[in-house]
Amino acid sequence: MSRVMGRLRQVFIWMVLALGLALQAGPGAAQALTIEDFEAWAQTAIRAEEAVEAGRASDVAMQGLRAELDQWRQAFADAQSINSRTIAAVEAQLGALGPAPEDGNEPEDIALQRADLSLRMAELQAPAKSAQVALSRANVLISTIDEILRERQTEELLERGPIPLNPVIWPRGWSALTLSLQNTRGEILNAWGNNVQRKAFLENLPAVIALASLGLLLLLLSRRWMLRWMHAVQAREATPTRWLVAFALSLGQVVLPLLGLAALVEAAYLTELVGLRVDPLLGEVVNGGLYVFIALWLGVRIFPKGEALHYPMHFSPEQLRQGRLITGLIGGVLALRGFLAELVRYDNWSDPARAVVFFPLILLGGVLVWQLGRLLRLHGTAALKQAETEADAVRFTEQLYRLLGVALMVLAFAGPLLAAVGYLPAAQRALFPTLESLLLLGFVLVIQRVLAEVYVLARGREEARDGLIPVLAGMVLIAVAAPRFALIWGVSRTQLDELWRQARDGFQIGDTVISLSDFLVFVVVFVTGYMMTRLVQGALKNTVLPKTRMEKGAQNSFVSGIGYVGIFLAALIAITSAGIDLSSLAIVAGALSVGIGFGLQNIVSNFVSGIILLIERPISEGDWIEVGGTHGTVRDISVRSTRIETFDRSDVILPNADLISGKVTNYTRGKTVGRVIVPVGVAYGTDTKKVDAVLREIAEAHPMVLGHPAPSVVFQGFGADSMDFEIRAILRDVNWILSVKSEMNHEIARRFAEEGIEIPFAQRDVWLRNPEALRGDEPSETGTQEPGEGGRGKSDAGEQLDDSDFDDPDGDGGDR
Repeated sequence: MSRVMGRLRQVFIWMVLALGLALQAGPGAAQALTIEDFEAWAQTAIRAEEAVEAGRASDVAMQGLRAELDQWRQAFADAQSINSRTIAAVEAQLGALGPAPEDGNEPEDIALQRADLSLRMAELQAPAKSAQVALSRANVLISTIDEILRERQTEELLERGPIPLNPVIWPRGWSALTLSLQNTRGEILNAWGNNVQRKAFLENLPAVIALASLGLLLLLLSRRWMLRWMHAVQAREATPTRWLVAFALSLGQVVLPLLGLAALVEAAYLTELVGLRVDPLLGEVVNGGLYVFIALWLGVRIFPKGEALHYPMHFSPEQLRQGRLITGLIGGVLALRGFLAELVRYDNWSDPARAVVFFPLILLGGVLVWQLGRLLRLHGTAALKQAETEADAVRFTEQLYRLLGVALMVLAFAGPLLAAVGYLPAAQRALFPTLESLLLLGFVLVIQRVLAEVYVLARGREEARDGLIPVLAGMVLIAVAAPRFALIWGVSRTQLDELWRQARDGFQIGDTVISLSDFLVFVVVFVTGYMMTRLVQGALKNTVLPKTRMEKGAQNSFVSGIGYVGIFLAALIAITSAGIDLSSLAIVAGALSVGIGFGLQNIVSNFVSGIILLIERPISEGDWIEVGGTHGTVRDISVRSTRIETFDRSDVILPNADLISGKVTNYTRGKTVGRVIVPVGVAYGTDTKKVDAVLREIAEAHPMVLGHPAPSVVFQGFGADSMDFEIRAILRDVNWILSVKSEMNHEIARRFAEEGIEIPFAQRDVWLRNPEALRGDEPSETGTQEPGEGGRGKSDAGEQLDDSDFDDPDGDGGDR
């Protein structure tokens, strides 16, 4: 069983997405390289240079030589930090001595000390410089070997072999396949003919039967059990919790059948009939079983049976069934590919035999890719139609699915076509990695859905499923799976190690080297500082500041200032912790500052204005202000702009510079007391003292009006149609000014009606230039009329016409 479990551990590597490139351990204490080490390195380098110049070594030999060079390179990279602390101490001592005098007149003891330190510095730096020279030589050799391997890979892809459609070579393929199977059968029969092996088989027969029975039971029935339990869980109310439970149960569709297959393979080993030929084939059986079981599991997860919770695809039940079938067949094609590849490797098939045997498999894979691409394209088309009917925007993912479907359909046609014209390696490199990538992509989508459901469960809100965190989690999953995608498409592990080494060593900007570890340190420190800043802000806003006498606007300004200072300090500490030296960027920043100053002067002006608003606090959150004729309540003050909510509940975003340089009226600055003015007009002839008394009583009786200072009534003057009065009163809360004015007007109308005080309305006289045109009269013989007849409009009886005798199209009784 140990041999099978060892194979299972190797096979399960591809399921773990984070295993693409394991983080290498940080370098330990650097050790000095001896003369013998450099001599051994020189021999290795000479051997590598000879192999590179000859170019006749095999790929395996080249990769082995590259691995050896990579070990030396790592040793040289570590050796560059030898004596680094001692060197720093010597540099500090030299710095304390200061620069040597230009005229050479230096005290003898200081000169001797400077010479000793300089000699000591040269001795300390010698190993690191030697390692740096050797490192450069190793880098050149490794890059040359990588270039040779890439050229060979390109030549292999462009190499044209036998055409599988040629009937002449068909028998060769069939003969090679039958010969390999016969040799496998012959190996088993030879082992059975051996008395020792047959005796061991009979002794292990009970264990073989038990393992085989258990394996068949798990292999045939476990998936059905898991499906039944999943349906039982999902048959009730669809919730994220039930979905996650069903997902956990669904993993048994992979694990239990794989354990059954492993039991069968172990039973085969216990028969003692497994030889050198059968052993790798059994390993491929386990690999192929894993492909098949994972493909079947993904088919059920991506193309579910029945109604699914928040299913994003637009597929009919028939299309879902077709998707499950296609996904399962993809796993079968990959399993059969591995089995045939092992036969080809062991028996060294000829090129015609390989072309004939693999062409049907490539053709079947192309059909599956075509069908799956068609399903994705149909999904994208359905999403487009739904967007047109519902007037909704098509999501980016749906457009991406449609483009992916079209790309798969093109690739499904290109793969078999390349194989048909003789480019078998290119067809295999194009089609089989596509099938594996589709399975891996499906696995990533399923895991992303799991993380989304976990996030929904943690937040307790369904809308959290489409939030930022699940999207970021999906991007992280894609990034983690990227190394595995690269391995699938032919990138070697050594190339991935090289990329990882370059990312770990970082890139240089001026005198500053920024590595991946520096970036991670920066992110961790900044995020930690940002979270601590938010915690401090929350504590101040909800716990500390409410217990002080500070007004609400000042509290919000103080909390906002703490946030800006905290974020700035978090960024500064993160840069310092990451060891990033920004002094080398000072020249570039100075050159760019002029252009940035012109391009961003408005933004900088608003930023400075925002700082002034937060410090000076001429306005605060909750204040009622007027800016440029716009009234509203201040809801938020940020560094660039201020958000004002108008009385019709719309938001107005004002640049902070407008609030600093323009005219701003703050009705509630530090207080809510304000004045209301209620104008009213009375008819001529009314007793003005009586009007004054009535209005004063109305003002004093309103509960919102302050008694001190007392309200006043002002007789403004004599208008065109009325005598004009005003009530002027101070309110406790000016925010209620409209309500107070309305209530006073209601009371004025009621009291004036009781007191018999008339509120006049404007009256106008209308004059007609040609009144005879309205009456239809004939013009006089003289063509003239009396002066009085052409001015004032009169009726047939000679009466003056008032406004009610004519239509007023404007509705305002104005002059015509």
